[in-house]
Amino acid sequence: MADTGGMTRRSAVTLAAGAAFTGAASSAAAAPAAAEANHDTGRGPLVVGHRGAAGWRPEHTPASYELAVQTGADWIEPDLVMSGDGVLVVRHENEISGTTDVARRPEFAARRTTKTVDGRRVTGWFTEDFALAELRTLRTVERLPLVRDRNTVFDGVAQIMTFQEVVDLARTLSRTHRRRIVVFPETKHPTYFRSIGLPLEPELIRVLRRSALGPGGCVVQSFEPTSLQRVAAARLRVPLWQALGTVGGPYGHDETYAQMRTPEGLRRIAAYAQWIGPDKSSLVAPSPLLADAHAAGLRVGAYTFRAENQYLPAELRRGADPYAFGAALTEYAQHYAMGVDAVVTDFPDLAVAARRAWAEERS
Repeated sequence: MADTGGMTRRSAVTLAAGAAFTGAASSAAAAPAAAEANHDTGRGPLVVGHRGAAGWRPEHTPASYELAVQTGADWIEPDLVMSGDGVLVVRHENEISGTTDVARRPEFAARRTTKTVDGRRVTGWFTEDFALAELRTLRTVERLPLVRDRNTVFDGVAQIMTFQEVVDLARTLSRTHRRRIVVFPETKHPTYFRSIGLPLEPELIRVLRRSALGPGGCVVQSFEPTSLQRVAAARLRVPLWQALGTVGGPYGHDETYAQMRTPEGLRRIAAYAQWIGPDKSSLVAPSPLLADAHAAGLRVGAYTFRAENQYLPAELRRGADPYAFGAALTEYAQHYAMGVDAVVTDFPDLAVAARRAWAEERS
């Protein structure tokens, strides 16, 4: 029943946003010239399935990745953390009480602990305290059950995936759908994992080499420049994506995100990366970030697009329910018109629908 309700909302947002779509898309001709180089698909900005299709299925599960590709995503994003025996596994965070059933597993009760991760005290269960075989006994759950109650019907179905399994799944999906699906891994808390003797980058590099994932099959992202620079030193020739937060700066680095977003900061990023990934709010006019990044030779992928009112700008919300869908297609249209090169989204189906309508407006 929850799943049916979600689909009803999806139909409603498509109809509600469509009326506002034409005006926003009509300004697409003003997009900067640098955006002409962004369309690997030939259809418009790339659509990145954020942890799969996390709006419709629990994140980082096979069902989430499969649905993302089925509905048109060009890339799929796994977040990478490490097991205690040195295997890259796919979870939003290394603390897994919100994304697995570990808190309900009495055999692991004694492993609940408190750690300092990137300067923050965190209490729960951590992937690095489990061997892969133990993590395999857990089952995934919806991370945002109040926001996406429809997804809880899938709680308890899937196992935690390894990064290698996501790579293999992307290859299978590429064959099935007859188009290349790019894997877009993010190294999570790389400084922390190095500090406990479980560095992410060597294992990431090993998997990429073993899987022969070159520049056409993988893009690596991180908020921490040193993590990307370690991958760059391996000379894999895979594109790198510097993610940018809105406040503070990358953990363990002196430079702030505000400094990284300046023309000088963007030129420094361009020395090791090909992309920046700012929060979508950082691009809204009168921000010069998009134009400055293109001038530095960087592509721009905005994050994270969601359909629920609470994640939308105030003027695009519909009604008072924070969990109901608002005019999500209008937001995509606005960013496509700006000239972004990619959108990172929990709802790749909506991003693809908006891209199709945007392309039709331009033709």
